[in-house]
Amino acid sequence: MDRRTFVGTTIGSAVIRAFPANAQPVTKVPRIGVLFPGTRAIAAKFVEAFGNGLREHEYVEGRNIVVERRYGDATLERIVEVAGELIRLKLELIVTATNVAIAAIQRQSPTIAIVMANSTDPVGTGFVASLAHPGGNITGITSFSSELNAKRLEFLKEAIPGLAKVAIMWNPDDRGGVTDFTETESAGRALRLQLQSLEVSRADGLERAFSVLTADRADAVIVIPSAFTYTNRDQIASLALRHRLPSMYGAKENVAAGGLIAYGPSYGATWRRSADFVDRILKGARPGDLPIEQPRDFELVLNVTTAKVLGLTFSPSLLARANDVVS
Repeated sequence: MDRRTFVGTTIGSAVIRAFPANAQPVTKVPRIGVLFPGTRAIAAKFVEAFGNGLREHEYVEGRNIVVERRYGDATLERIVEVAGELIRLKLELIVTATNVAIAAIQRQSPTIAIVMANSTDPVGTGFVASLAHPGGNITGITSFSSELNAKRLEFLKEAIPGLAKVAIMWNPDDRGGVTDFTETESAGRALRLQLQSLEVSRADGLERAFSVLTADRADAVIVIPSAFTYTNRDQIASLALRHRLPSMYGAKENVAAGGLIAYGPSYGATWRRSADFVDRILKGARPGDLPIEQPRDFELVLNVTTAKVLGLTFSPSLLARANDVVS
């Protein structure tokens, strides 16, 4: 064997040893981001729900998926900041909830795939072209329904005999809140209620807001769902009780904090379902081809302790329809 043949044979053997016959190709582990618009503590149940959804699709964090989590602390400035952090990581997609967080991501990156765990009227706010054919880079779940705001007022009217004047507390910085406010106004007029608009976007404005409601003799307040009102639910419920104002919300956690009634989607369920969209996108689906879905589970929650403090009694009919009763 001459020297050239010997060297070639040796190198070939080394290559074969380095790549054994049973070697498997290296699979790229997908990296996704999750932006929770509230605080870490408030987001804990949604972190768990989303994690459960991923496990249903056999994703195990640290093994076959990487999840980068950020928390917006329910402030616009922080949400915009952490949205930028996630975008700079060059992730496969970002999952988030609320129109404020969705807009913060979209403005900084019009191309990254976004999965909405919940949103308000994504068509009306311009996020997608239609629910059936979103187009673009956004898909997920919307909590919007024109009937939802009407049902909240109907339940409130049923719980409060003689209800005439209702204040609507909403956050003008939330595009979805604007839509909910408009829908609530329309529903209120149909029910022949006198309505009062109350715009609040900062926690330090809540005390004054409730003082205004008391001075204007509102019979009740309906609080439009947003990351702001969810994060500040303890303070809002406490102020409503102090001013002896019956209050209606969109999430059961507001009632657990001391609010009177809540009616809305199960947000834990929407976070879990958002993992379905993640799975389909990671497997090659285009976000714009995945129809926007609506919530399947709605919850009516009543607080009988708060009702007693306010001198109210829920009817047997209303109690029978409740999914949960807080006492």
